[in-house]
Amino acid sequence: MTVTDRIALDPFGSDIAAESARLRALGPVVPVELPGAIPAWAPTGYDTLKTLILDPRVSKDARRHWRLWPELDAHPSWGWMANWVGVTNMLTTYGTDHTRLRRLVAPSFTHRRTEAMRPRVAALTAELLDALQAAGADGGVVDLRDGLAHPLPMRMICELLGVPDALRPGAARLIADFMNTSDPSPEFAASVRERVGSVLGALIEYRRTRPGDDITTELIRVRDEDGDRLSDEELLHTLLLVVGAGFETTVNLIGNAVVALLADPGQLASVRAGEIGWDAVVDETLRVHPSIAALPLRFAVEDLTVGDVTIPAGDAIITTYAASGLDPARYGPDAAVFDAARAAEDHLAFGVGVHRCVGAPLARLEALTALPALFSRFPGLRLARAADELRHVPSCIAHGWQEIPVRLGN
Repeated sequence: MTVTDRIALDPFGSDIAAESARLRALGPVVPVELPGAIPAWAPTGYDTLKTLILDPRVSKDARRHWRLWPELDAHPSWGWMANWVGVTNMLTTYGTDHTRLRRLVAPSFTHRRTEAMRPRVAALTAELLDALQAAGADGGVVDLRDGLAHPLPMRMICELLGVPDALRPGAARLIADFMNTSDPSPEFAASVRERVGSVLGALIEYRRTRPGDDITTELIRVRDEDGDRLSDEELLHTLLLVVGAGFETTVNLIGNAVVALLADPGQLASVRAGEIGWDAVVDETLRVHPSIAALPLRFAVEDLTVGDVTIPAGDAIITTYAASGLDPARYGPDAAVFDAARAAEDHLAFGVGVHRCVGAPLARLEALTALPALFSRFPGLRLARAADELRHVPSCIAHGWQEIPVRLGN
C-alpha cells in the first residue's frame, strides 16, 4: 500500500485488538491517519515497535523533528495533538533534555520510596473496599471503576503531588479529556489547553504559598533555585505528565484486570487457588489490555527503513503498545487470548530503555494491592453486564472502560 492509502484509526478505540490485527496484516509498519486526519506511521508488531523506540534516530521532539509542526495552526482539527506534542516534559523531549527532566522526577519513584507507600496503598484500598461493600450491601449494582479502580491511584498521585482536595475533581476531568480523542474540534482542544494552565497553575500557586513534602513543592524549589534545570513551562507540563501517567494508566490496569478475570471464571479459579500468581495477572493484563494502547508521537530524525518500507525523515510515528502485545510472531497464534499462565513479562506496556515509565513500580504496587484484596473481600464478585457490552473510554490512546458494573455477591 502507499501513503495515499492511509488507514484511519478509530477515534473511539472501540475494538483495538481487531484494529491491530487488520493493520498487522498489511505489514510491519503501516501509514495511518490519526483523529483529525493527522498522518503517521503505525508499527504493527513487537520487534518493530521495540526497535523504533530504542533507535536514537527516532525523536520525541515535535518542534525539532516533525515535518508538519509548522502546519499545526493551519489544521484546526489537529489541536488535540498540539496539546500532546506541544508541551515540554519527558514525553516530548529528546536526548539531553529528556535526561535532565527525567532526573528531576525519577527520585520520587525509586524502589525505596515506592515500598514506603505500601502501607498507605493498603489502607486506602481497605477504605475503598469498605465503601464498596456498604454501597452494594443490598445486592445492587456498583461501579467498580468509580469505587476502586479510579479513586485509589487518583488519591495516591494527588497525595504525592500535594494536590489539595478542591483541585482534585478538576484534575481528574482534565486528564480524562486530555485522553479523549473522539472530539477533534478546536473548541474542545482549546478547553483542555486552558485547563492545563488553570488547574495545574492553581496547584503551583497553592504549593508556592504552602510548601509541603511533595513532588510539586520540590519541582517549584528546583525551578526557583535553578531555572536552567526547570523552566516555568517545563514545571507546568511535567506536572501534567505526572498527574496523567500517575493515575489514569493505573485506573485502566486495575479495571482491565478485573474485567479479564471476571470474563473467564476458570482462569479466575486458578488465580484464587494460587496456581497463577497476581504478578502474572498484572503482566498479562499489561500485555493483552495495556492501559495505553498507543501514544503520540515520535518522529524520524532521518529516513528509516522497516522491512521494505521507508519512513521519511520528519514523519510521525505512533507507539502502538496494544499491537505489540498482541503480536503472534512474539506470543504465538493465541496472542490475543488473555492467559496469565503464560507469564509473559517481556511486554512493552511500560516502555523500554531510557523511556521506561518511572512510575511503573507504583502502578504495580497499587494493582498488586487492590486486586487480591478485592477478590478476597468479594468471592462472589461478578460482572453485572457482559464484558462485550461494556463501553470503552472514547480514546485511541487510553485503553479501558467507562464504567465496570458489578454485583459484589456478599
